[in-house]
Amino acid sequence: MTIIFRSTPVCEPLTFESIGQDWKQDPVSRPGGYPFYHYLQTEKGAGRIETASGSFLLRENEGLLIAPFIRHSYSSTGGEWYTKFASFTGTAASFIPQIVGNRQIIPIENEQGKRISQLIRKCVRLYDLHPPDEKQLSVSCYTMLLMFADGIYTQKLADEQLYQNYVLPVIKEIERNYSLPLSVEAMSRKVYVTPQYLSRLFRRYLNCSTYEYLTSYRIGKAKELLITNPALEIQDIAHRTGFSDSSHFISIFKKAVGVTPLEFRRMN
Repeated sequence: MTIIFRSTPVCEPLTFESIGQDWKQDPVSRPGGYPFYHYLQTEKGAGRIETASGSFLLRENEGLLIAPFIRHSYSSTGGEWYTKFASFTGTAASFIPQIVGNRQIIPIENEQGKRISQLIRKCVRLYDLHPPDEKQLSVSCYTMLLMFADGIYTQKLADEQLYQNYVLPVIKEIERNYSLPLSVEAMSRKVYVTPQYLSRLFRRYLNCSTYEYLTSYRIGKAKELLITNPALEIQDIAHRTGFSDSSHFISIFKKAVGVTPLEFRRMN
């Protein structure tokens, strides 16, 4: 049984307010909700969560993310119920609603839950270090929040043939080769559509153009490098994330994030 509550001031953009696993779950009732985004997932047994938005049965590896101050209660459906959980804070916590699509409740299904379970296990091990690696925990926290964002769309998009045929292959190409000089034109040729049509599909399913998605993905990778590799030069980060030169990288980064890469690094 492991449970960790934050006991130091928050300095990272995103981090855990609490995290735990192998927790023998007692009944909980929160008429006023919880003050942080809060995730609960079944390890063993089953439990039911009652929320203002409905009732959710959580079997093994299934979970639920609940926004702050949403009324909820939960208890076992019979027998012992063991859970994993995490709650989220940070100096950039105000951006969490945007990350998770402004959803107040996000159910997580079995396969996605398995991946989140592995990440929680990894983060708990990081807290065993003295002192814990706060930068890596912050990156892991951001990764987990992105997993919740994936959970919003995964089920719906699995049935969308246009997404599967045209958008998903391009996303995978970006994930594999974001450090290379990719272009929307070249990527659209690989799926046999025009750049304009591909961008319309991206906007339809992901609410952004192909170029915006590529740029956002590269900026996300740049943030990871800025936080986890403090000695890495800006021009090296620009090169590793697919930008043509450091000046272009700095300009695009500041437009997207609101501060320069060096300012972002100093803040975090």
